[in-house]
Amino acid sequence: MGKHLILTINPGTTTTRIGLFQPQGGAVVPVLEQTLDHDEAVMAGFRTIAAQLPFRAAALEGFVAAVPGGARLAAVAGRGGMLTPVPAGVIAVDDALVDMALHRPVHHHASNLGAPLAQRIAAKAGCPAFIVDPVSVDELPPVARVSGCPEIPRFSFVHALNIRACGRRLADRLGKPFAALNAVVAHLGAGISVAALRDGRIVDSTNRMESSPFSPERAGGLPPLALIDLCYSGAYSQAELTARLYGQGGVYAYLGTKDMRRVESMIDAGDPSARLVWEAMAYQIAKAIGAMVAVLDGRPDGIVLTGGMAQSPRLTATLTRRVQALAPVTLFPGSHESRALAEGAAR
Repeated sequence: MGKHLILTINPGTTTTRIGLFQPQGGAVVPVLEQTLDHDEAVMAGFRTIAAQLPFRAAALEGFVAAVPGGARLAAVAGRGGMLTPVPAGVIAVDDALVDMALHRPVHHHASNLGAPLAQRIAAKAGCPAFIVDPVSVDELPPVARVSGCPEIPRFSFVHALNIRACGRRLADRLGKPFAALNAVVAHLGAGISVAALRDGRIVDSTNRMESSPFSPERAGGLPPLALIDLCYSGAYSQAELTARLYGQGGVYAYLGTKDMRRVESMIDAGDPSARLVWEAMAYQIAKAIGAMVAVLDGRPDGIVLTGGMAQSPRLTATLTRRVQALAPVTLFPGSHESRALAEGAAR
């Protein structure tokens, strides 16, 4: 293409989302975006996620080689993965970070391949590799870490990449520096994160794996005594109960589907169970937004609804009606992770 470009890499369970962006100062212009689909049977044949690295790297190298006119890379930015707590921002990839992502992550997930893949491609291109705002971004102040049980402190595990990107977009719209923004951002996807940004920093959130509202596939926060009883009931092994809560929980546990479009169709067809579950999820999301408004002393600059479920007019209208008295509501539907990765590398 005759220009220096930023390559973005976002690995999913059976996909690798990739993009090429042209940097223009701290901004970027999309040039090409594509999703590489990987056969489920092939992916199931890898014993570990780390074992997928050569396979995915070969697919990425094939993509870069096939770009019309060639692609000269200025930088590569990979999805950060589930690492130990880190500050927000852009982090240079080195051997130690790659080793942790592959062999000692907090949780094993395909996104952990973002940094190793970025390093491999960048090394061949002779350019730097970065990760940007991984889910393990943790800038909670001490007061937000106290849980009520000293053995179990609160911690942050949040959709930081899209939340901070939407915060920047809101700050631009309001004409104020991101570092001065106070806002609540609700990322509504397969998992849900509702975060309070004070001066651009995520100072509190509903941990996307534990205390969040229930989502299409996750149980969210649960009554602790009943959960303890379930753990010791003998009905589930640890692995089975983990899968029940993360992947088979939430809307799926009640209605047998994770597709919220189907749930809305069920509501339109008069299904009372679908209506109740949908309304309960919206109720919990609105309640979590209200809690984060309180974290900001009731004076946020705005409330943002983003993520895949923010593409639903029914849901965004319901949430807006419930919370618009607290602050102006802005919609940034979808998840713009590739652009956010590229913008981080550009900065």
